[in-house]
Amino acid sequence: MKHYPLLIAGEKYTSSDTVEIRSPFNGEVVGVTYYASQNQIATAIASASESFSQMRKLPAYRRAEILLNAAAEIRVRQEEIAKLIALEAGKPIKAARIEASRAANTLTLAAEESKRLTGEYLPLDLDSASQGRSAIVKRFPIGTVSAITPFNFPLNLVVHKLAPAMAVGNPVVLKPAPQTPLTALTLGEVLLRAGWPKEALNVVFCRNEDALPLVVDPRIKMLSFTGSAAVGWQLKKLASDKRVVLELGGNAGVAVHSDADVDVAVSRCVVGGFGYSGQVCISVQRIYVHQPIYQKFTTKFLDSVKGLKLGDPLDENVDLGPMISEREASRAESWVTEACQHGAKLLCGGKRQGALFEPTVLADVDPEMKVSCQEAFAPVVTISPYEDFDQALELIDNSNYGLQAGIFTRDIHKIFHAYEKLNVGGVIAGDIPTYRAENMPYGGVKHSGFGREGICYSMEEMTELKTLVLNLA
Repeated sequence: MKHYPLLIAGEKYTSSDTVEIRSPFNGEVVGVTYYASQNQIATAIASASESFSQMRKLPAYRRAEILLNAAAEIRVRQEEIAKLIALEAGKPIKAARIEASRAANTLTLAAEESKRLTGEYLPLDLDSASQGRSAIVKRFPIGTVSAITPFNFPLNLVVHKLAPAMAVGNPVVLKPAPQTPLTALTLGEVLLRAGWPKEALNVVFCRNEDALPLVVDPRIKMLSFTGSAAVGWQLKKLASDKRVVLELGGNAGVAVHSDADVDVAVSRCVVGGFGYSGQVCISVQRIYVHQPIYQKFTTKFLDSVKGLKLGDPLDENVDLGPMISEREASRAESWVTEACQHGAKLLCGGKRQGALFEPTVLADVDPEMKVSCQEAFAPVVTISPYEDFDQALELIDNSNYGLQAGIFTRDIHKIFHAYEKLNVGGVIAGDIPTYRAENMPYGGVKHSGFGREGICYSMEEMTELKTLVLNLA
């Protein structure tokens, strides 16, 4: 059984508080790691803080070298890391391989952007009082970043916090998700071997109740959190004097208009609704279909969903593995049961075996039902007809969340109308809201959080502008 020590100031630490990380599919032990003690958490914060004077002087070419070294190692170890993701997160192996590949690309992009962290020159002689004056504006690293990451992308979402921090010269203290620390600890070792200054990278796996110092310690200058809305907004209150970026939940809606390619829309909505068992904050949860094609779309959609294979995430043919825990699968089952008891129609799925939950489609759903108004975070999709495009947009916007939305139409006027009207962080035209590229700004509004990820956008969040005014009169 492999043991995964904590990484504090570049050194490997253990504790007497061991924890077995088990597969959500069969309960087998994947690896053993350790809960960090309060003293170890304090040491990690101190190490990161003290390393900032070194990190901020690290030249761009060296930061880029380190990031590229890490990307190269992940590409070499892609299959090994993908298997680890599949085992501890229950993600189907074919999806885990994609995540590993994306993480390598994210690191490469960060290396490139580290060389493009530019400033600007400003002439200030806009009136006679400023004659002879000009200014230089430059970005400086903010300081120690506290990164708290979720289970659903245990590699790439961690990289999306660590890589931009490295690209600008910030040290990091990382707390990985309780369910998936092994991938993050493996990534930490990769980054240290790549050349990241050891004091500047700290991976501390700890109980949630012990993580308060990562939020309130005055030496932490920025909190970057990805997770549930309830936890995120509470952490923001606690971190009131710090820079905070929150990437929280979603309840993504899709509109499929009658002028769209139905087969394309069906294929993409199946991917968006049931990839990683719907445990993605931009999973397709609500599908609204123009009335003239509603029956056609629904029939094709159900045929595709019924063809999905549920089972062992290491099986190359499996499309859906287990949910992250039996408790979460049971919650999803109870939401579906409750919806059906109040009038929703179960079109397919709805059955659970342990942590495995069938891909489920519901119709005749009231907007107030949990499966519609809350974040399901499960392989559960609702489908409803609409009469006109404005009604579809209103239905999509009728949510406390505002992360991303998808629009299937060939009408450019409708696309721009949706872009202007929808209160979300991103509108994906001709595709599902589950689409994300590593270089695009990513984040939401309303209960979905604030601030943006995406490498160069994260780099802006992790830096401070400083102005030098020159009086050359």
